[in-house]
Amino acid sequence: MIEHKSTILYGTTIITMRKGNKVVMAGDGQVSLGEMIMKGNARKVRRIGPDKSVISGFAGATADAFTLLERLESKLEQYSSHLMRAAVELAKDWRTDRYLRKLEAMMLVADKDVTLALTGQGDVLEPEDGIMAIGSGGNYALAAARALASTDMDAETIAIKSMKIAANICVYTNSNIIVETLETQ
Repeated sequence: MIEHKSTILYGTTIITMRKGNKVVMAGDGQVSLGEMIMKGNARKVRRIGPDKSVISGFAGATADAFTLLERLESKLEQYSSHLMRAAVELAKDWRTDRYLRKLEAMMLVADKDVTLALTGQGDVLEPEDGIMAIGSGGNYALAAARALASTDMDAETIAIKSMKIAANICVYTNSNIIVETLETQ
């Protein structure tokens, strides 16, 4: 059994998927402190970058995630909104910088061309099937999205249904879902 310290933030669910000419990211709004729900309508999915052409979602400690989002935005400005380059440079910093190494968060990011997961271990991962999920309910949402991907539902509908399934299973995920969509073509 995993012990949860009451001073550490746990849980959330973020999912992203590509289907048709869209990339969609969805996340729940619950912020938990140990076993207590602190907030139900947090915005963990948002557009970032100089031209707001990147969608991002985070799981983990909120302050840590915002620090990483700010760093990623800075990298996007530095590298002309080239997401892959900005993500790799952030991952290098995250892994080697003493301050950043202590941050406890994960991020999903996507633009019209690429979807990536960024971790504190220096990982920059791209999904094989265009679907990724993170957070405490991530595996539930991922399984649901993969099961629904071959249907005629669009990406946004699949992401929302997957989030609702995760919210019904994971106690650290609620059904207050925020969705951001980008056209890929």
